[in-house]
Amino acid sequence: MEYLDIVDENGQPTGQVVEREYAHRHGIRHRTSHVWLLRQRDDVEILLQKRSLNKDSYPGCYDISSAGHIIAGSDFETSALRELKEELGVEATIGQLHYIGTSYSDSFHIFHKQPFHNVQVSHVYVLWYDGEMTLQKEEIESVKWLSFEECQRVVFENLIPHCIKKEELEMIKKYLEEKE
Repeated sequence: MEYLDIVDENGQPTGQVVEREYAHRHGIRHRTSHVWLLRQRDDVEILLQKRSLNKDSYPGCYDISSAGHIIAGSDFETSALRELKEELGVEATIGQLHYIGTSYSDSFHIFHKQPFHNVQVSHVYVLWYDGEMTLQKEEIESVKWLSFEECQRVVFENLIPHCIKKEELEMIKKYLEEKE
């Protein structure tokens, strides 16, 4: 079982923990880390992962490059690095992560005939990376690089099945504009 810290609206732990499945069944606020991989080719490209069909939420949908729950007692950055290593085989350091904002979610869906009420506070990061990857097949069906502009288009126009928050793409756009 995976235990998560229950957090307040700012993502601060309350001192209570909850089992992950229970948190999603009952809409209990918890934390996640989101890492978007970028690389520079002719244009800036962004990596999307396609979630495995056996995932408990959003099976078969395109998603953030790497994301994961923060286990009780851990922090945003440590979790981000752990998920990168587990899901994509990418080793990075805290100094390589660029924090670009905080995202808040409160959504309710049914997956595999089970309720899924996701209430989370997420720190969102960018990592510039253009190396090898080893996919965790239990989690990820495949990955694909898209130009950032193409990614925005297919997400904003819902041309692919996805669970990507448009707000996070706007954070990346702002980050890229400020970087120029």
